[in-house]
Amino acid sequence: MTQKKSGGATNVVRFDPQGPFKRDPLPPHQMRDRLTRTQDVFVQCHLGVPRIERDQWSLTIDGMVERPRTLRFDDLARYPTTEVTSAHQCCGSPLAPFEPTRRVCNVRWDGVRLADVLADCWPSPAAQYIWSYGADFGEFSGVVVDAYLKDLPITRVEANVLIAYEMNGRALLAEHGFPARLVVPGFYGTNSVKWLTRMTLAESRAPGPFTTRWYNDPVLNAGGEDSGKRVPVWSIAPESIIVAPAPGQTLKRDTRQELWGWAWADRGIHRVDVSVDGGATWTEAQVEPRAERAWQRFVLSWRATGPGEVVLCSRAHTVGGATQPEFGYRNAIHRVEVKVV
Repeated sequence: MTQKKSGGATNVVRFDPQGPFKRDPLPPHQMRDRLTRTQDVFVQCHLGVPRIERDQWSLTIDGMVERPRTLRFDDLARYPTTEVTSAHQCCGSPLAPFEPTRRVCNVRWDGVRLADVLADCWPSPAAQYIWSYGADFGEFSGVVVDAYLKDLPITRVEANVLIAYEMNGRALLAEHGFPARLVVPGFYGTNSVKWLTRMTLAESRAPGPFTTRWYNDPVLNAGGEDSGKRVPVWSIAPESIIVAPAPGQTLKRDTRQELWGWAWADRGIHRVDVSVDGGATWTEAQVEPRAERAWQRFVLSWRATGPGEVVLCSRAHTVGGATQPEFGYRNAIHRVEVKVV
């Protein structure tokens, strides 16, 4: 057991395991289910997995509120339950922020709306950010932190931000944040703080390495050079994956094939282009409408020609006009090589 001092109180936290821990998701060609099974959901823990009993958990809300509160789990459960299905994605390692990892899933969350809980705390109109603290603490990449701390703009709260206690209809597993976690649909997973213990309303962004040192992207100027400015890794950028055909699959020439996959973004996807020649030419695929904040299925029927190696790829476009980049970013275009005989 490890002792931790947070918010003036000393809490006993047991870690199992302690230190960075992750579980990779299924590869894209195995992501065939619309709703990802809990056992297939990726795990990314910077500081370890706290083991907390439900009856020992509490959440303190303080800062720029007229009525600071500390809620036990039973207090949380008295609020109306809200269900949200959303694409949930890890933005990748903060030490390699532009390396595509495609750690993604599509899950159903159940919990209470953060907006409902905050309304009972009477927030100050001057509050602009919410700082969220997890029960996890320790050392990451040589830096010691007292708690995993992230922030989000208070204007985001109305977009069905949840204090979630269930995933896919069952209580959260420890590695997913039991007893309760923050879920910010449409934001990268790093912002959905697990093992939530404290939320502080403030005028400025939160201090600490996970908001100031890591998880901030450079703003490039017109020439593609670093401008020196940084933006927080919040909204999920447009991305898509090809589920079928699978890498290395052998296809028969002159035979109709179904190429399909998933696409997602914070603002939703309105178009997906598909290429069957490595990106030389593109054809618009059919894309289903988005339901809640879930990923969207796209499909294209095509006739393989050949023989030879064929590179398939997909490119997603958001409702707001952003486009999935070809190379060099965490959401770079996904490519699949197949063989036509």
